[in-house]
Amino acid sequence: MKKIERNLEQASKENYDLIIIGGGIYGACLLLTASQVGKKALLLEKDDFGAATSFNNLRTVHGGLRYLQSLDVKRIFESVSERRWFFRNFPDLVKPLPCLMPLYGKGVYKPSIFRFALLLNDLLSFDRNKGVVHKRKLPNGKIVSKTEVKEIYPQVDDKNLKGGAVWYDGAMPDTQKLLIEIIKWGCSLKGLALNYTEATDLMTKDGKVFCVKAVDKIDNKIYEFKSEKVVNASGPWCRILAAKFDKDYPKLFKDSFAWNALFNHPALSSHALAVTPKKPGARTYFIHHWKGLLFAGTVHSPWKDCSRTPMPDENSIKTFIDELNFSIKNLNLNLSDVLQIFPGLLPAKEEGSDKLAVREVIINHAETGGPKGFFSVSGVKFTTARLVAEKTIKRLFNVDLGNLSRDGRKPLSEQELGIFKNNWIPTENNGWEDTIKNIINDESVVHLDDLMIRRTSLGDNPKLALKYSEKYCGLFKWNDSDKSKEISRLKKFYNSRRISDLDLTN
Repeated sequence: MKKIERNLEQASKENYDLIIIGGGIYGACLLLTASQVGKKALLLEKDDFGAATSFNNLRTVHGGLRYLQSLDVKRIFESVSERRWFFRNFPDLVKPLPCLMPLYGKGVYKPSIFRFALLLNDLLSFDRNKGVVHKRKLPNGKIVSKTEVKEIYPQVDDKNLKGGAVWYDGAMPDTQKLLIEIIKWGCSLKGLALNYTEATDLMTKDGKVFCVKAVDKIDNKIYEFKSEKVVNASGPWCRILAAKFDKDYPKLFKDSFAWNALFNHPALSSHALAVTPKKPGARTYFIHHWKGLLFAGTVHSPWKDCSRTPMPDENSIKTFIDELNFSIKNLNLNLSDVLQIFPGLLPAKEEGSDKLAVREVIINHAETGGPKGFFSVSGVKFTTARLVAEKTIKRLFNVDLGNLSRDGRKPLSEQELGIFKNNWIPTENNGWEDTIKNIINDESVVHLDDLMIRRTSLGDNPKLALKYSEKYCGLFKWNDSDKSKEISRLKKFYNSRRISDLDLTN
């Protein structure tokens, strides 16, 4: 698969059918889809690929079970179809995730009612395994007994427990690699992707887009990239960018804050757990087992701050921990157990709300007097990013996507992907250097944190990542000053996601 090559000078000499601003999952899928229909597309990302909201999800690919409550059948079909796309094309990065919800016999959470819901879910997702390799196929859901629930989840609160619901979704433990693989796939077809390249101005002539001006954030040089079509897919920044290049569209993105927490505590079960604190109005949390550790979320709240890099305060984290401890016997989590917070902004239904939007927004700015050829896109969730990309490309180019190939990527081994065990140590004789050097050369790695956090799994264990950071720096052409800056940058990343500085003493 082709490299992601960062050559702004050469890229500025080309003409493009489409320029995409934003290198999260929505921008990545736009690059791939445009390339699949034969369009020459360029992706511009002001930081590193997938460094914001796309990195901070709960590492799951959801089908449509949750949408049965609202009977949103369209969304169920979309989610099932897109989940299948991930399973078909990324069997090396996506795997079945068994999920368990304890049932206590209240309201819709009765085994008899949930049995019907699981049956309906299986019927609506009848084609979920079409084209999926055998080891990645998802079984039907089922109701299990109280005894089976306790075997799966020993710490369950068994007071009034009636049984449990088991269903299957998708886990993507290394979403950062999945996003990079999508970008590489797009680049193998005709696309180009440039990280650390910030779009600063949209150039127009006679009301039509003809160019994007951008700055290379590494050397501060200014470049112009030519295209008559530009899509703003910059996630939490999309409304700001729309206002800068045209005008404000409030419907494009209304802020909502969401975050997940990784704890230095063993996973509670081989299943992901849907846990609801036993109190009025409580929200259901998803307790995920991520690489042997307890990963929990998602916490939702309104966001009224103008900051695009949110972080929950200590009281919010304490409240979340208290709810988990209240719901799970003998859990006894505390603040010192927090390894990392994974925060991000998502689009809300209304200003000042924590209720998420349910549909994407695609704006053709020309329809309201803006520049012709300028579009803005705001998506809802990781799983359906590719579908939204298809809808957008269809509007941009009026092309038939009915025969668009849904396959085309060769799966890779964990070693090729740069995925290592959580306690892996770089020894002298296991060949890790060649793997990492290939990733540095092929995937536009600029900084140490690009490599550790978003190109490999080396950064999953912060203490080991920092302990051996000098060794990893040796793979780059850096002097001692460069190495010191890069290691400080990596440590700053970790500390920005914690409630206290990283303790490296043990």
